[in-house]
Amino acid sequence: MSISGYHIAEAGANPISQLAFTLANGFTYVEYYLSRGMHIDKFAPNLSFFFSNGIDIEFSVIGRVARSIWAKTMKHKYKGNARSQQLKYHIQTSGRSLHAQEIGFNDIRTTLQALYAIYDNCNSLHTNAYDEAITTPTEESVRRAMAIQMIINHELGLAKNQNPNQGSFIIEELTELVEEAVMAEFERISERGGVLGAMETAYQRSKIQDESLYYETLKHTGELPIMGVNTFLSSDGSPTLIPGEVIRSTEIEKQYQISMLNQLHKLHADKLDPILADLKHAAYSNQNVFEKIMEISKYCSIGQITHALYEVGGQYRRNM
Repeated sequence: MSISGYHIAEAGANPISQLAFTLANGFTYVEYYLSRGMHIDKFAPNLSFFFSNGIDIEFSVIGRVARSIWAKTMKHKYKGNARSQQLKYHIQTSGRSLHAQEIGFNDIRTTLQALYAIYDNCNSLHTNAYDEAITTPTEESVRRAMAIQMIINHELGLAKNQNPNQGSFIIEELTELVEEAVMAEFERISERGGVLGAMETAYQRSKIQDESLYYETLKHTGELPIMGVNTFLSSDGSPTLIPGEVIRSTEIEKQYQISMLNQLHKLHADKLDPILADLKHAAYSNQNVFEKIMEISKYCSIGQITHALYEVGGQYRRNM
């Protein structure tokens, strides 16, 4: 199971909230599996985490803080063995940090984020293509993105040393500060009834929204300098640059997909009402909805399934 924090960061959370919410979700899964009678050492080694690495300094220690909190909790609270105490995590560089203006600068941001990840010993890494700010990556941009981590891993001498930042004052101090901040966030979540209780009052969502608005405000006022976007603009004002190859579906491809969807609706029209009613009943009665979706996806579109579930749990609307 991969426990993701990337979407939390992409939605606007700062590094502390991303890490705290993701680890809290992980511990919630642990509690749930234990409540089902499973032994900690049977499932904990199969859990992994997925974080975003942005440009903020806290991202330079996100891995070591996660591993520290996880190891101590697994050892002292859950009595897990040495393997259960080892946290595995994947890093993807921040898509949110990519900008359409001065699009070539995105590779520089991605390189610095990749350095954070590699120096902190992530288990795996995804480097974003520079043109993801505008389009589906092209073969050329993907090759450049891959080259970033390949050059770091194979050409950069310092990256051949494990933990090259280990022992420096700023990294050690930052590790303690970030861990302390994450533990404080755990307390706030606990006060609200844990992860599930906090979700009932939309605590996590509201906090992510506030942090996103704060970031956007700093960006638009220029208090957070972003090269080529709100400061150090080029002589022509750094307009949005459109790459030579922008991948978009053709009208023929679009109409083909619409036609296929209409055929799916017609083909299984007589089966829809009972199977969607069964799905809604499963959601109402807290049954295994995933099992139901695996079956009815043979007959229904994603839209039909989604709207059926909206009738049970409602549809989220962003609170501005």
